[in-house]
Amino acid sequence: MYWKQTRIKFLALVFSTGMLVLVKAILFPNPDKPKINTFAFSEKVPLAQWQPSVASPIKSLTNENPNLVAEKHYRYVNNDLALDIEMRYLQNLYNADIGSYIKQNLAITSPAAMRQRKGVGYYGVGVDRHKAYLSSCINPRGNSTFTHPQFRENRYFKDISFARIIPILQGQEALLDKRCLWVHLSITLGNSSPEAAYEVLEEAWFSWYQWWQPRFPKP
Repeated sequence: MYWKQTRIKFLALVFSTGMLVLVKAILFPNPDKPKINTFAFSEKVPLAQWQPSVASPIKSLTNENPNLVAEKHYRYVNNDLALDIEMRYLQNLYNADIGSYIKQNLAITSPAAMRQRKGVGYYGVGVDRHKAYLSSCINPRGNSTFTHPQFRENRYFKDISFARIIPILQGQEALLDKRCLWVHLSITLGNSSPEAAYEVLEEAWFSWYQWWQPRFPKP
């Protein structure tokens, strides 16, 4: 019964929002996509138990991915262990499958194992070329995602709300906010087991997510 009532309310909200957007499109046509403001990643991001270090330039995806808005490479050290964190701000995603992204853009061939953390969301871990990695997508609303269906579910259940009707009708925001902060963490495996390396990456990822999620770029 509870799910039925929730479903009816959700469908009513979708219908009402859809009608308002349709009226706006007819009366005030605007073929352009909502403008994405320029964005620059913070130079310094605190990370518990890690000290910032000099990072090399990140491998740009500009030529391969026209939806790339900004990118940044962070490096941290803890004793003799170096942690690399690559951040990429993407927009207008029609396929937000992180597993495909790491294969196509980072040349990682080994499959990732998907995991979930309550209060954070989904992410993938794996090992490639003697490095352990963790990859995920921080969403503008809702928890992090690793597959496109998870990303799409967030868009339908988190983006469609009465609080966003005005900016949507004014063309300031899209009905479905298809933006993502793609995060890719990696450390050298060394003599550690993959599971031990994953624990290090997960601890850093949970802290990283808590800092970035409330600071997701404004559209």
